Amino acid sequence: MHTITSSDGLFTFDNSYARLPERLFARVLPAPAPAPRLLQFNRPLAEELGLDPDRFMQREGLDILSGNHIASGSDPIAMAYAGHQFGGWVPQLGDGRAILIGEVIDRQGRRRDIQLKGAGRTPFSRMGDGKAPLGPVLREFIVSEAMASLGIPTTRSLAAVATGERVVREMVHAGAVLTRVAASHVRIGTFQFFYARKDTEALQALADHAIARHDPDAAASDTPALALLERVIARQADLIARWMGVGFIHGVMNTDNMAISGETIDYGPCAFMDAYREAELFSSIDVGGRYAYGNQPLIAHWNLAQLAQALLPLLPGPVEAAVEAAQAAVDRFSQMFQEAWLAEMRRKLGLSRAAEGDAELAATLLTIMEANGADFTLTFRGLAECAVADSETTSQVGDLFKEPASVAAWADRWTARIADDPLSPAERRTAMRAANPLFIPRNHRVEEALVAAEEGDFCPFERLRRVLARPFDDQPEEVELARPPQAGEVVTQTFCGT
Repeated sequence: MHTITSSDGLFTFDNSYARLPERLFARVLPAPAPAPRLLQFNRPLAEELGLDPDRFMQREGLDILSGNHIASGSDPIAMAYAGHQFGGWVPQLGDGRAILIGEVIDRQGRRRDIQLKGAGRTPFSRMGDGKAPLGPVLREFIVSEAMASLGIPTTRSLAAVATGERVVREMVHAGAVLTRVAASHVRIGTFQFFYARKDTEALQALADHAIARHDPDAAASDTPALALLERVIARQADLIARWMGVGFIHGVMNTDNMAISGETIDYGPCAFMDAYREAELFSSIDVGGRYAYGNQPLIAHWNLAQLAQALLPLLPGPVEAAVEAAQAAVDRFSQMFQEAWLAEMRRKLGLSRAAEGDAELAATLLTIMEANGADFTLTFRGLAECAVADSETTSQVGDLFKEPASVAAWADRWTARIADDPLSPAERRTAMRAANPLFIPRNHRVEEALVAAEEGDFCPFERLRRVLARPFDDQPEEVELARPPQAGEVVTQTFCGT
C-alpha cells in the first residue's frame, strides 16, 4: 500500500484558500508515482520562492514534487470551478488533474500557490485519470518560462517529474507531474461556479479572499466587488495586449482558463505564430476559430462579462443599478485594450511619445506583413536595427516580405515619424531590442524538443530552455533557433494534452 508521510522544512506553507468554506474545494491526496525521476528543476524560481534548491535534488524533494509524500504544513486540495468552454456552459469542472499542495510567501512578500499538475484523480476528474502525459508537461514548462523571460505575466514552472507510469490518451505516453507556481489559481470560472448555484455566501467568501490576495485596496471601496471587477478587467486588457505583442495565441480561452490575477494560465494548445496572420490558429480543438489570434480581445471581453454577471449578487442596491455599474465596467475593456495595444505597438516601433496617426501606422504595417507572409517576430526585430542602420539592414527586413517593395513606402513613413521622436538612434535601437525578442518558442522547435525528450534525449529541450531564458539577446551561436520553419517543418496544429 502507498503510504503518504510528512517531510519537514522544504516549504513553509500558509494555506489561506484551504481555510475558506469547504465547499470551495475538495481535500484530496496525490496519487503515488511508482518510479519518480526529476527531469527539470527551476533553480532561480526556487530561490525566488525562498526555497533551498539543493534539497530538491535529494530524495525528500523528489518525493514531494512527485506527490509521494506530503510536506509538513501542506493541506492538499482540488479547487471547484465551472466555466464556459468554447461558449458552452459547463456547470462543474474543477481541478480534475491538479492538486494545490499549499501557499508560500516568496522573498518579495508575495503569496504564491504551489500546485502539482497531473497528480491523479480528484472529485472533479469527470471519469478522467487525473494524470498528465510527459509532452504537455514539458510544453507548459518551457512555454511558461519563456513567457516569464519575455516579461509577460504568467504562471511559472518549478519542476517536471517523470512518474514512471504510462498514461493512455490516443496513444500510450510516459506520465509526468508539473509543479506549477501561481499568484493564485482563482479563475473567472471559480466565481461562476458559485453564482450558478446561487451560493452568495461562498461567492462573498471567494471575493473577499481574492481582494485580500490581489487587490487589498479594493476593500476600502464603497463597492469592493465592483472594484475587484475593474482591476481584473484592467489586468486582462494589459495581458492580452502583451500576448499579441509577441504573437502568442492561447488557444483555449475558456472562462475556466482565465485567472483573475492577470497571469497567463493553462498552456494547452498554445502557440506562437511565425508569419503574421490575424486569423492564425493552431489549436486542434478550436474547429470554429473562436480563439484565433485576432479574436483574443473579443473573447477576453466576453469572458469578463461572465465575471461581471457572477459578481452581481455582491453589488449593493437595486438589481438594475448593479447591472448598469457592472456593464459600464465591462464596456471600458475595449478602450483599455486599445490603449494597451497601441502602447505595445509604440514600444515595438521605437516611439517614445504618442502622436496622431500611430495606430494607423502600426495597422498598415500589419496589413502589409499579412499580405506578404512576413515573419512577425523577425520583422519587428529587424526594424530595431533599421533605427540606426544603413540600407543593407533595411534590405534585410524587406527580404522577409514576398514583395520587398511593398514595405518600402511604409518604411519611409516610419522613418519620418521617428525623426520627430526625441530618442536618439542608439537609444531607439536599445529600446526596440528590449521590446522585440529575437527568440520565441517557435512551434517546430518546441515540437522537436518534446519528441526528442519523449525518446529520452533532453539535449534539444535544455538548449531551447537556455536560449529562451534570454529572448532579447543576440546569442549568435544559436541563431538557427530564431529562424522560421522551413516548408517541411511547419506545425499546423497544437494539442491540449488532457
